[in-house]
Amino acid sequence: MTAKRTLAVVSAGLSQPSSTRLLADRLRDATVARLEQDGYEARTTSIELRDLAQDITNNLLTGFPSPRLSEAIEAMTAADGVIAVTPIFSSSYSGLFKSFFDVVEPTALTGVPVVLGATGGSARHSLALEYAVRPLFAYLRAVTVPTAVFAASEDWGSGDAQVSALPARIDRAAGELSALVAASDRSGRLDDPFALDRPFSELLGGLGA
Repeated sequence: MTAKRTLAVVSAGLSQPSSTRLLADRLRDATVARLEQDGYEARTTSIELRDLAQDITNNLLTGFPSPRLSEAIEAMTAADGVIAVTPIFSSSYSGLFKSFFDVVEPTALTGVPVVLGATGGSARHSLALEYAVRPLFAYLRAVTVPTAVFAASEDWGSGDAQVSALPARIDRAAGELSALVAASDRSGRLDDPFALDRPFSELLGGLGA
């Protein structure tokens, strides 16, 4: 039987279509391809934060998530790996991106492999991945892969060396994530809070005899 792995793809792009979503999809496709090469069946869930903006705001105000926000959070926290991509505004992650992770339990991503991605108008914003985005996931105790992927506007053009460098960065990050996801299998061994450590008949201690 083919081993299965799950990926959650979180994209915080605001426009439609979005370069942020495009980068997230390319990271997803590259990671799935790597996992399949290694003999794993990869299942993915895309979480478009643009569609959850009102639900996230309501959760911040009331403290209670809507059913579809709960579903998105559960899909992410139960996944074997996460791809998280944000646009860079004012030298940091977007407010929508931060607000989503503000409503996630601080320990829910403990030990989860994560690849970080970001998009922006200029390559001068690329360091925001290291001084803003990576510390956020360090606080959440996630395991971020060494390679973070930033895509500036010029990276989506054609015909120069800088453009060809983006697929190489995506492939390197996908390889790092797929290696951690293959070793993880969190979705196959999540703890059941109601599981018994001994057979029920043994716990009865012969009372039913």
